[in-house]
Amino acid sequence: MRAIKLFILILLITTSCKKETIINNDTAGTTVIEDTTSFAIKEPDTTVKVTESYAKMLARDTYFWAWPMVNIYNRRLAFKQAPKAGLMNGVLPFAPLNTLSMLHDYIEPEQRWVACPNQDVVYGAAIAALDETPVVVQVPDFGSRFWVYQIVDLRTDSFAGLGKMYNTKPGFYLVTGPNWKGEVPKGITKVFKSPTNTAFVVPRVFQDDNAQDRQAVQKVINQIDVYPLDKFDGKMKQQDWSKLPKLESPMKDGPGGETKWVFPDKFFDELPLVLKDAPPLPGEEARYAQIKNLLAMVKKDPALKKTLTEELIKVEAEMIDPLLQFRNWGSPLSNHWTTVNNGATFGTDYFARTAVAKSNILVNAANETKYLYQDLDASGTRLNGASKYTITFLKGQTPPIEGFWSLTLYDEHHFFVPNEIKRYSLGTKNKTLKFNPDSSLTIYVQASAPSAALKDNWLPAPKTDFSLYLRAYWPKEEIINGKWMPPAVEKVK
Repeated sequence: MRAIKLFILILLITTSCKKETIINNDTAGTTVIEDTTSFAIKEPDTTVKVTESYAKMLARDTYFWAWPMVNIYNRRLAFKQAPKAGLMNGVLPFAPLNTLSMLHDYIEPEQRWVACPNQDVVYGAAIAALDETPVVVQVPDFGSRFWVYQIVDLRTDSFAGLGKMYNTKPGFYLVTGPNWKGEVPKGITKVFKSPTNTAFVVPRVFQDDNAQDRQAVQKVINQIDVYPLDKFDGKMKQQDWSKLPKLESPMKDGPGGETKWVFPDKFFDELPLVLKDAPPLPGEEARYAQIKNLLAMVKKDPALKKTLTEELIKVEAEMIDPLLQFRNWGSPLSNHWTTVNNGATFGTDYFARTAVAKSNILVNAANETKYLYQDLDASGTRLNGASKYTITFLKGQTPPIEGFWSLTLYDEHHFFVPNEIKRYSLGTKNKTLKFNPDSSLTIYVQASAPSAALKDNWLPAPKTDFSLYLRAYWPKEEIINGKWMPPAVEKVK
């Protein structure tokens, strides 16, 4: 009987862990026995009581990490409320999930849904719920006109290359979710698989700032569209985007900063939906396990949830809000400019992703657009409309691009500044820019109008703090690798 019990005990021990004995002979002829016993790595033990300080630490880290994804997911929930394709508040593309709304001119300065918009392109917007259906993205023949479709996942990482820099052909392109295994119909040019079940599609089409090009661009943008796969019939659909109705906003839009998309008091309730939408990246499995343990704790303990929610309010003020200012983050360049080198390809760079999401969400990948940010003048002093400034590009030293470039001015909240000439940027689109006798180009940044001779080169500023934002669409290699640098912002004395 004792022998049987001993046998069972030995059997239990040997089956509770995996053991493999490997016998090798080293170069000296000595026999080496390696013990490769391995034990299963387990997720956090949810029965273990943790300290409040540890829970706060985990909550803070989770909030900062998830902030961009919650931001995009709540935009998806807002688009879900759109009754039809239209213009939210009359100024912003707004459409039901899996469909597109498209502007027919530059974006209006009143919009507050997206910080740092530009007035160089005609925008469109579609949010795809790929857990419901794949979507067809329609690409017309743009001819020689610059264009790019940004398509990002819930993390704001690009996963599809569509644009002039990719030599994309006119046709129909399919965007699917990570788990879709359906049949691709005949007539689809290419399939892009999103890593998450939510995707954001943002067409951008260049337009010169004159009446002739505003008219000319209509024909091509009216063939831009996004729609569910079951609507695909192989024929190019036509829309008259100039006749979209005005729709009300489902969000509370303030007059100053960007519409609020992430709410500390709702964070723990929304996060499970975000985790379900976005499977972990390689190496994130442990992070997801920790977060799910945190969610289990707050679900079980309302008092802890209240405490951690108060902690998230502090994180918003202490860690997120400062990222609105470009001088607080980014890769430093000469003359106090900064940039982002991994826009839309953040991967596990959680800090850069959240910084971009707070300050200027939905940036393109670096080969599509190079972004350069400026809050300071040449002396390192905050830009403010109480002073006047000049920016001079030497002969042949405007931003090196294959597409176009622009210099935009934003207020302290990163939105356009109302002004008498309704001008918010200067660059390639402005055909009346005047070059100096030595072929250099000077832009005058100030609150009051300069002399009539300089007015074509005037970028109006507010009387308060402001920022400058240089875009180079389809940048050449010298601006991507940092060999070209923007000039200093000189204060006029």
